[in-house]
Amino acid sequence: MRAAVLHISAIKTDSPLALEDWPVPEPGESEVLLRVEACGVCRTDLHITMGELKPLRESVVPGHQIVGRVEKLGQRVDAAMKGARVGVGWMGGVDGTCLLCRKQMENLCDNPVFTGYLVNGGYAEYAAARADFCTPLPEDTPAEELAPLLCAGIIGFRSLRVVGVERGERVGLFGFGTSAHLIIDVLKAWECEVYVATRGASHRRMAREMGAHWVGDALDKPPVPLDRAVTFAPSGDVVVSALSTLRKGGVVAINAIHLDRMPQFDYDTLLWGERQLRSVANMTRQDAHDFINLAREIGIKPKKTVFPLADANRALEAVWKETIDGAAVVVP
Repeated sequence: MRAAVLHISAIKTDSPLALEDWPVPEPGESEVLLRVEACGVCRTDLHITMGELKPLRESVVPGHQIVGRVEKLGQRVDAAMKGARVGVGWMGGVDGTCLLCRKQMENLCDNPVFTGYLVNGGYAEYAAARADFCTPLPEDTPAEELAPLLCAGIIGFRSLRVVGVERGERVGLFGFGTSAHLIIDVLKAWECEVYVATRGASHRRMAREMGAHWVGDALDKPPVPLDRAVTFAPSGDVVVSALSTLRKGGVVAINAIHLDRMPQFDYDTLLWGERQLRSVANMTRQDAHDFINLAREIGIKPKKTVFPLADANRALEAVWKETIDGAAVVVP
């Protein structure tokens, strides 16, 4: 098969991925082999290829928003999965036995498996995945529209759960990339007023077109206090800016696996008053099932730009430089 591979020696270079011939993976006894239809490009892929997340392997195939068709089954996999269309996200497995797994908090497992980081992912023609971490997908939706839902969409949806959004509230989205543009439709379905602060004129235009109640630049302050806010930019300055918008008792959730830094801020004015600052870490299988069903119900259709596998580096660059609106998707 053809695969876009990250070697440790290429981390932080301008073209970190090498298109190579690799053997088709053999599924383990609890795994399935997927023929990849599409794989979304996530900002976490940038953190991996730029070395902001510590390398865990000498070489790895990135990509953790995989849409695929089950072609081969491991010995312990139900035969009914053969031929199924499924999705694979960032969480590729958990141990199931640690304290947090036992407390139904598998997203915080002490021994997680991360797709496209600890195990090979979907920038390839085939990928192996744990069968019990595959999410059923609809047959009537194009693969390139489903792929961005599998991390950007699910983690955005989990962010709304973490921040505790209630129907009809004022909610701020700080940053308007792939994840934010997917969950604005969820917030509108919940009759929330959406306030967007983001850099880039095209992102601000897209937020207005998608029905945001107010749109401003990255560090602009909305005209009214907010009940909840989610930050998507990997910037501590944006987190502090979001905190400054909250009413008393409000909550900010940080949807980022990596922050550039966290600046000092004034507790008395920004956090006191039972305001809360929370982080969003990974997702659960239940989050995946619930969001895919909700996306189908309310008709979420991500904006996307499709890149062939041979242009995976160009797809990463487009996400990094924010030269496209919505999602980047790699298609073998």
